[in-house]
Amino acid sequence: MSLRMPAEWMPHEAVWIGFPSDPALWLEDLEPAQAEVAAFARAVHADGGGERVILVAATGHAADAARGLAGDAAEVIVQHFGDIWLRDTGPIIVIEGTGRQGRDFGFNGWGGKYDLPGDDTIGDRLAESFGLPVSEEPWIFEGGALDVDGAGLGVTTEQCLLNPNRNPGMAREEIEARLRGALGVERLLWLGDGLLNDHTDGHVDNLARFIAAGLLAVPEAAGPDDPNAAVYADAAARAHGFGLEVVRLPSPGRVERDGGAIPASYMNFYIGNAAVVVPQYGAPNDQAAVAAIQALFPDRVATGFRADHILTGGGSFHCISQQIPRV
Repeated sequence: MSLRMPAEWMPHEAVWIGFPSDPALWLEDLEPAQAEVAAFARAVHADGGGERVILVAATGHAADAARGLAGDAAEVIVQHFGDIWLRDTGPIIVIEGTGRQGRDFGFNGWGGKYDLPGDDTIGDRLAESFGLPVSEEPWIFEGGALDVDGAGLGVTTEQCLLNPNRNPGMAREEIEARLRGALGVERLLWLGDGLLNDHTDGHVDNLARFIAAGLLAVPEAAGPDDPNAAVYADAAARAHGFGLEVVRLPSPGRVERDGGAIPASYMNFYIGNAAVVVPQYGAPNDQAAVAAIQALFPDRVATGFRADHILTGGGSFHCISQQIPRV
């Protein structure tokens, strides 16, 4: 039977979204980040015209906050986790034949940087809570490290998947074989580095995203001070060399916090059934990015929502979500 990881624009039955829960991790950003996540959930739900939204809180107290902020737009469940990055810690749902299965990969805190209790088991627990069979994949892999076009093609970065802090000694060919067996990825485009100061070691969902089969979106530098100008140019060149059609999207340029550049990216958008939700940072290109993404998804409504406080934790809307494809 055919095995595939569906592209994100294919129909979803539901989506899990992590809800900020730990005051010790989020500090003064906790409540603002919770409000940003709730706004994201409401946009994806789209007044019932989108998809079923399941907010995942780590504690009962956080679950109460989630219910108060999201209202009827989301169900709220309590499952203990370290933090909200379910794109990386949650299960990846694949379709094989006419059925769905969860893939639960090993997780080591992005190369040993953040080892938080519960993050290594949340994938298995979420799949089981949804009634999905789940298989354990005995190697380190995070969902944000891969994007797929639903037709057997994937894109990743060398900085992440070849990093010795993940699977030391595992060669490129073995990684490709494992992705083929677990997720149905038949061909893999390797980009180079990811964004500057990205603690994930260059997750591709901040850099390049498939828009359709064989069509890859890559940012265009916002100006001479864009800290990722060389990264964007290299990614576009590699994609062109691979034979893909490439569309260039705006970049937020240099976004700083506490005097340093942070990995802000419009590429961390989420493609829902009815909406495409684009992170915003108060940068000059915010609205231009939404307009450009809207042109690529005429059958959905592209909307922009602030994600400054979520980004203090290291990611944005795509990083905190994991869709459950419809069969």
